[in-house]
Amino acid sequence: MFPSGQSVAVRDPWALVPSLGDLSAYISAVNRLPLLTLDEEQSLGRRLRESNDLEAAGRLVLSHLRLVVSVSRQYLGYGLPHGDLIQEGNVGLMKAVRRFDPGQGVRLVSYALHWIKAEIHEYVLKNWRMVKLATTKAQRKLFFNLRSMKQGLKAGAVDADLHRSTLTDAEIDIVARALKVKREEVIEMETRLSGGDVALDPQTDDGEESFAPIAYLADDRHEPTRVLDAQHRDTLASDGISQALEALDARSRRIVEERWLKVNDNGSGGMTLHDLAAEYGVSAERIRQIEVAAMKKMRKTLVEFA
Repeated sequence: MFPSGQSVAVRDPWALVPSLGDLSAYISAVNRLPLLTLDEEQSLGRRLRESNDLEAAGRLVLSHLRLVVSVSRQYLGYGLPHGDLIQEGNVGLMKAVRRFDPGQGVRLVSYALHWIKAEIHEYVLKNWRMVKLATTKAQRKLFFNLRSMKQGLKAGAVDADLHRSTLTDAEIDIVARALKVKREEVIEMETRLSGGDVALDPQTDDGEESFAPIAYLADDRHEPTRVLDAQHRDTLASDGISQALEALDARSRRIVEERWLKVNDNGSGGMTLHDLAAEYGVSAERIRQIEVAAMKKMRKTLVEFA
């Protein structure tokens, strides 16, 4: 397709391979693309760097597409579409080609490997979970290395330990020493990896399973209508009650205050019906009737106040 020493004009180099919609055909096509010799790679690199030759860029990219396919296979264990991994790796490859300097004496395959992995790493971290698991450079390194090391430790475990998903204390020490990080960092990342995503919205319409975090994550303390309602209740509880009490005669007011508004040191209420009956020289039933009439008059006053 690109014979050695022969220049081929390619206006759209990506037209030489099928789209990622047919993944098998794409992989088959890129594996048939010829590799470049060192001299060809150097020549194309200089043309791109000195003249911004897009044909040279296309040939450099096309000849390394099989590298992206190979690298992307290492990340299939995250459950992400292979086509998406390849696409992100291709973005990294194009970034590497754009920055490639043939004068450095390094082959493009070595230089591009870093950019391809970096782009795939970013995609995995953004899409493997809804919540980011690793944000710093050290956490990203630990994220990818911990998964691979866990697989190696599990492969060497005895049959009784094969179904164990968490690391033992000894294994945590091994990982921490190998990756030169603290035990606490390994434990924290292990906890993040073992945890699953929880849907914010309910997945069913009925029963207890419909309860979801969205039901209790929302903070409505400062929601305008709730604030106004709270202010209204506070006003009724202070100014409204005071005005309603002022509308009562002295006896009715004292009965209401003793029965509903007073609290003794021991936490109990004020005077009982019988206590008030003895003080005023009437029956307890009469005190209850006065109380009911007073409460009715207070409710009417509160309605007018509101």
